[in-house]
Amino acid sequence: MTSAEPAYQFSDSPEPTRIRPGTVLPAIRRNIELTTADGKTLVGEFAAPEGKTPAATLVTLHPLPTAGGFMDSHVYRKASFRLPAMADIAVLRFNTRGTCSPRGCSDGEFDGGGLERHDLEAAVHWAVNEGLTNVWLVGWSFGTELCLKYGAREPVAELIEGAVLLSPPLHRAVDADLDSWAAAELPLHVLVPEHDDYLQPPEAAERFARIPQAKVVGVDGAKHLWVGEKFVSRVLEEIAGVVLSRPVTLPTEWDGPAASAD
Repeated sequence: MTSAEPAYQFSDSPEPTRIRPGTVLPAIRRNIELTTADGKTLVGEFAAPEGKTPAATLVTLHPLPTAGGFMDSHVYRKASFRLPAMADIAVLRFNTRGTCSPRGCSDGEFDGGGLERHDLEAAVHWAVNEGLTNVWLVGWSFGTELCLKYGAREPVAELIEGAVLLSPPLHRAVDADLDSWAAAELPLHVLVPEHDDYLQPPEAAERFARIPQAKVVGVDGAKHLWVGEKFVSRVLEEIAGVVLSRPVTLPTEWDGPAASAD
């Protein structure tokens, strides 16, 4: 179920460190466990800025576990490596039920987006119980379906500020789920890759038109999995800009202690 607390070997460099895919910046990192309303224990990690109250907290929902998605899916792992130090943003990552990663395995079995409602609720409640504020959902692929189906409904809606969606396929989420977001009037920022395998920007704009406050942003050249450092940087800047309510340009170099992940 559990693994050792995350640990990296940080060192100083006489020159600024170039941010690479495996670059890890300082943060307070700890393994966590979430308990769902139906009694499952989910494993995760929480990364927060050192010596500061987080300006925002991301509750991340990973891609489809039956297709290899988990809490270490690369955009989320890099968010946890960078955003606490670069933008004072805390990042909560966890494995939904039945999902395994190097962190460990969460209880239960994959339910196609049904019982995963409890998983999302447990993660949001954990963040709120920790005293964290400005809490946002961030969903990627399958994770966007969970955001859309359950994020704008109680008990979650009153606890979050909004959501950012990455590569929404809109396979499980239906019009009634979109209408729940319209009714809740919670901000929704939707990043859609130009070459997505499931939903591309023109169709996304049409589908999300049901939500007046939704902002759909097409990303030229990107694909569903956001492979490539320039696309990861774009995603992280978009997320940071939304949750901090201001334009954000993340540095490409870091002047301070840094580590490298395997």
